[in-house]
Amino acid sequence: MSAVWLVRILPDLRRGDVRADLADAVALHKRVMQLLPDQIGPDARSLAGALFRLEEKRTGVEILVQTRLAPFVEALPAGYGQVATRDLTGLLDRLHTGRGVHYRLVANPTKRLGRTAKHPGKLAVLRGDEAESWWTTRAGRCGLELRSSTALPLDDITGPRRGRAQVRHALTRYDGVAVVTDPDALRAAILTGVGRGKAHGAGLLSIAPLGGTR
Repeated sequence: MSAVWLVRILPDLRRGDVRADLADAVALHKRVMQLLPDQIGPDARSLAGALFRLEEKRTGVEILVQTRLAPFVEALPAGYGQVATRDLTGLLDRLHTGRGVHYRLVANPTKRLGRTAKHPGKLAVLRGDEAESWWTTRAGRCGLELRSSTALPLDDITGPRRGRAQVRHALTRYDGVAVVTDPDALRAAILTGVGRGKAHGAGLLSIAPLGGTR
């Protein structure tokens, strides 16, 4: 398969531009897009397979960015933070049925309301037990048989959009252990993301072999 990169950014929280990015989902999306080559074309994020999420670490906040195009980390402002890049291609190539993995997914669990609902066709955010069931059901389509799963609600991500309604996505973080049942489906889920809100920090599914590190 073609190459896939993961960029880990440990931003310097003393900087005003870093704090502004972390507080605004639209600004952070634009910062992530700086890592991609110019003039990709329309819908550059999808073409590049760019996905990202924020991780809360003991050492601070970390920005994870995944892309199918070689990242141009030099485009980040000087001193923005510590940056490390990893090639994920080998990990994805070695996936096989029956392999045990740790997984983490930060997603925007939603459903479209049916005709009998008060507002048919409206997109409804899922929380609590419904959010847990959303991933339990969807994991099979992502090539995983769950052996354990925890669901942790996170703060909504928000950001202003010029002339349009504010961006707002409810987030849930899913962690656990699973067995690979369909390597191709799992690779597709990792490369294209899971659920909605992919442009603003949702949908990135990460795995690590059992016994390894995420």
